Amino acid sequence: MRYFIGNWKMFGVPKSISILDKINKFVKSDKKFNKKYKVVITPPHTLVQSYAKFFLNKKILIGAQNCFYKDNFGANTGAISPLMIKSIGAQYIIVGHSDNRSEGDTDVMLKAKVESSLNNKLKVVFCIGENKEHKIKNKTFEVLENQIQSTLNEKLNLKNIIVAYEPIWSIGTGQIPEPDDLLKTTIFIKKVLKKIFKKQKSPIVLYGGSVDSKNISQFKKLNEIDGFLIGGASKSDQNFIDIIKNYYR
Repeated sequence: MRYFIGNWKMFGVPKSISILDKINKFVKSDKKFNKKYKVVITPPHTLVQSYAKFFLNKKILIGAQNCFYKDNFGANTGAISPLMIKSIGAQYIIVGHSDNRSEGDTDVMLKAKVESSLNNKLKVVFCIGENKEHKIKNKTFEVLENQIQSTLNEKLNLKNIIVAYEPIWSIGTGQIPEPDDLLKTTIFIKKVLKKIFKKQKSPIVLYGGSVDSKNISQFKKLNEIDGFLIGGASKSDQNFIDIIKNYYR
């Protein structure tokens, strides 16, 4: 099974649902769908409820991009908890994206977000990644292991956690890791997860970072990668569809 998860970031208004409608029609007609891949789209919070309602019992799954680190309700102006996100129909939640880490998300906050999201029956897409300085100094593995161990633990249910490796130096640059490097990194991430979760289900690890319809073919032979977290290209129905098509051609 391969995951194609679109992160819309700060994009979209109600009429943008036409983009998802076209993607939904494509996957509905594709014989590979259900057997080979899943599609999840995470629009901004303003659209989660209407999109989730529209695509209920259809082919596209809807998630949210982030949540507050405290559960349930509270006196936190502008905050949205996992309970609230789940109540409006979201099935997935992105936690730990580099955008949010750079805006102040700490390891303690991320740990609370993951635990609260899982407690509210959301599937967590947990993002990890190194910056350019880490890469240059060959600290990629050290950084990734620290990010994983500071947030995830064996008491959590791994079947509801997807780890997305998104090298910060790659996001939005058009640059992607060399295939051998990406393979080694993915294998390392899975090794760390298996050590933490021991006998639990085999970990799901995605790649995210400047994925588009042109470079997607470079990932075909990397069987350790279980799918992709897609940013800018997910805001265009044709680009997103072409990513799926070109991956399976």
